[in-house]
Amino acid sequence: MVSTGLLIDQVITGISIGSTLFLIAVGLSLIFGVLEVLNFAHGALYMIGAYMVVVAINDSLGGFWVGVVLAILTVGLIGTVIEMGFLRRVYEREELDQLLLTFAFVLIITDGVRNVFGSGSNVIDPPALFRFDIVFTQGVSIPGYRAFVILMSFVVMGAIFAVLRVTNFGRIVRATSSDRDMALLLGINVPRLYTAVFFIGAALAGLGGALVAPLQSVTPELGNQVIINAFVIVVIGGLGSFGGAFVGAYLIGLMIAVGSVFAAGAGQLFPFVALIVVLLVKPEGLFGGVEA
Repeated sequence: MVSTGLLIDQVITGISIGSTLFLIAVGLSLIFGVLEVLNFAHGALYMIGAYMVVVAINDSLGGFWVGVVLAILTVGLIGTVIEMGFLRRVYEREELDQLLLTFAFVLIITDGVRNVFGSGSNVIDPPALFRFDIVFTQGVSIPGYRAFVILMSFVVMGAIFAVLRVTNFGRIVRATSSDRDMALLLGINVPRLYTAVFFIGAALAGLGGALVAPLQSVTPELGNQVIINAFVIVVIGGLGSFGGAFVGAYLIGLMIAVGSVFAAGAGQLFPFVALIVVLLVKPEGLFGGVEA
């Protein structure tokens, strides 16, 4: 019999996991929604973001918050180089060419990080500001930094919706994602827009990696560990749907945490069962067809 306290604790853990998964998946969803490119290198970019925080702390470059800024800028610039130098040349080719190209960058980036930082794991502490616990009831609490990451997932989601719905840049992005040819006829510089969107998507991967770095070991394999869950979330939520990515991330997080209570290993199994069910019943995803 599962106690109520344990179940509540696992739900809180699932929400925490969902927030980190959303920070991973949102950039992937943005890039696909606009460029229609499934970026396999997204996990590797996320891993670089985590390493930027490790470097900022271990090399005394300003600490955690400087590392977050460094992760956003560095990963965004790397994404810009990938888009301008390589992806731009294969937009008109078949999707398989794009997938193979981004997968090649997974291998290149992973081996590059391994050569620079080694294969060992790096563990860092959360910033001192969040070294406290938020207590809900006796025996049920959440670390302050995990609560901060949950809050940041909502902030990122709100910021994306605000930019896309309110700003002129957002309207251009939505128009281009709906009809690229018409956008070209209206004078929109689509290649430049694609570069900007890829920069933002990569920067979001860097932000996600930086924020999650204090919550798990940072290794060269980190990107490979998270990219599978990111793709599961994007497919379940609906390719290119930010609302779908948000809901999907929290659903997967709850499945991982709560599922492990009832059966050992079930937490890792449930997300893939959900993926199969969604593909069979609603192949376009839970929010498929909803404009990003």
